Amino acid sequence: MESNEINRRVSKGESFILANDGQFLGKLCLNIYDSESILNNYGVYGSPYSAFSINNRYSMYGSQYSSLSPFNPYTITPPTIYLRGVKIGFLSVNQYLHGSISPLHIKEWMRFHELYN
Repeated sequence: MESNEINRRVSKGESFILANDGQFLGKLCLNIYDSESILNNYGVYGSPYSAFSINNRYSMYGSQYSSLSPFNPYTITPPTIYLRGVKIGFLSVNQYLHGSISPLHIKEWMRFHELYN
């Protein structure tokens, strides 16, 4: 993703995930019909078959073996979480990374932060 697009999302106060390589990985949005939501099972960022989805366990962004994936327990380059335009931490199962939120609990975390759109 180009830095202009990232800056646009930040200035709009969006909540989203950004891979360490700069790839946009979807919006943190509880609306399952939002085309960019990580919870939309049919969308690019929520489908278990999409190359750009953390829900695809065979993609570089969802595999437990990829350094870019939040599911790799040893990665030091997991995706970054932006909450309402502010970089707040990482999406990772790596329990030693300070400021990380587990992808296994992201839906509950989004509910807590009331990310409905």
